[in-house]
Amino acid sequence: MSSNQHNQEKLSSARFSESTDAFVEEFTASIQFDHRMYKQDIQGSIAHAKMLTKVGILDNKELQDIITGLTQIESDIEAGKITWSIKQEDIHMNIESLLTGLIGFTGKKLHTGRSRNDQVATDIRLYLRDEIDAILPELVRLQKGMIELAEREAATIMPGFTHLQTAQPVTFGHHILAWFEMIKRDMERLQDCRKRVNTMPLGSAALAGTTYPIDRAYTAELLGFDRISENSLDGVSDRDFAIEFTAFAATFLMHLSRFSEELVLWSSAQFQFIDLPDRFCTGSSIMPQKKNPDVPELVRGKTGRVYGHLMSLLTLMKSQPLAYNKDNQEDKEPLFDAVDTVRGSLRAFADMIPAIIVNRDVTYAAAKRGFSTATDLADYLVGKGLAFRDSHEVVGLAVAHGIKSGEDLSEMSLETLQSFCDKITDDVFEVLTLEGSVAARDHLGGTAPNQVRAAVVRAKDYIKTL
Repeated sequence: MSSNQHNQEKLSSARFSESTDAFVEEFTASIQFDHRMYKQDIQGSIAHAKMLTKVGILDNKELQDIITGLTQIESDIEAGKITWSIKQEDIHMNIESLLTGLIGFTGKKLHTGRSRNDQVATDIRLYLRDEIDAILPELVRLQKGMIELAEREAATIMPGFTHLQTAQPVTFGHHILAWFEMIKRDMERLQDCRKRVNTMPLGSAALAGTTYPIDRAYTAELLGFDRISENSLDGVSDRDFAIEFTAFAATFLMHLSRFSEELVLWSSAQFQFIDLPDRFCTGSSIMPQKKNPDVPELVRGKTGRVYGHLMSLLTLMKSQPLAYNKDNQEDKEPLFDAVDTVRGSLRAFADMIPAIIVNRDVTYAAAKRGFSTATDLADYLVGKGLAFRDSHEVVGLAVAHGIKSGEDLSEMSLETLQSFCDKITDDVFEVLTLEGSVAARDHLGGTAPNQVRAAVVRAKDYIKTL
């Protein structure tokens, strides 16, 4: 029998005196979305069969038949030869039905010592572990792109903002490395999340464990789990790991959304700080001059759906009694979409960031507007013996004059500056230049170009440890 043929009766139908209502059958099925876990379900089943053979429940011939059958089913799925059956509800029952159709009676023995409750809990963990292992190197690729951009623009001066008002001059490289720090924390969160994902619930059975002489340590070794769940009730009902991943996803997308907001602003005609390559933008159907930053805009928009998935999973779990409940079928779609959204957004950003072109003349000119060296002048006056609050007042008067005259502090004559405070001498112009301002922040974590370059070296060293 071909592996695309299913038994028509539900494998769990003997208890019932009438068929499930057609609408209820479709309403309660999960095969429409959980079929993406077919690899993990087959992986888990092969490990389970090997364990059953080790403890003497299956013989070697039965084991080989099961492995051969499951391998054939996996090949048929990947070749698009399988039609999923709603009647069999989910990926687990679909594969078991296919296996029984292929190898007969032995296929029915595979489920010995396990339940769909611990089976699905295991499949989800295997699936999420695989996805995390795919996401981590993409995070590294994004970090490398940020390091490349920061190193290239280590001495590029731009305005730093608070309240989106010009505050103090910074270097573009320093600004990009702020995003690197955020993504670094996201990396650490995901690495930490993986530790708790990699716990094996298989062997918990329905909720109380099993009477069969199973060897959970052997199964865990086969599946690459670091540890085994120690309470069967918790093993089948825990979804903390999914919530934790989605919390990572929400935080990560929040960071990308903040970054997106700046990329949208910086690429606008009003800022013109950067150019985004055409391949990351689209045009307008009516306005031929438009170049829309669709990638950062869409990532910014997708952040909301991941927030929703986190709230959905938290709400899903908040009122469930122990142990497993059908509610938990609703854990997969939010998790799957969070994974897809992270991977798509991450790929887009990892491709885009190192390709950004910085308009250095524009950022420099912008830093000269808005009296960005006012704090430097205040610090200068403190060095001349004024109390900081008094120097703050003096600089405020100078700025007020500059607003009226249209002059930046660095453009005012020495005579004009001395009219606000007679302690000012001609050495003041060393601190009022943009270059002098950023160079003066020469400490760990500061914006001075040599500190940015040192931070780039540390960032590269960090990447080597991953």
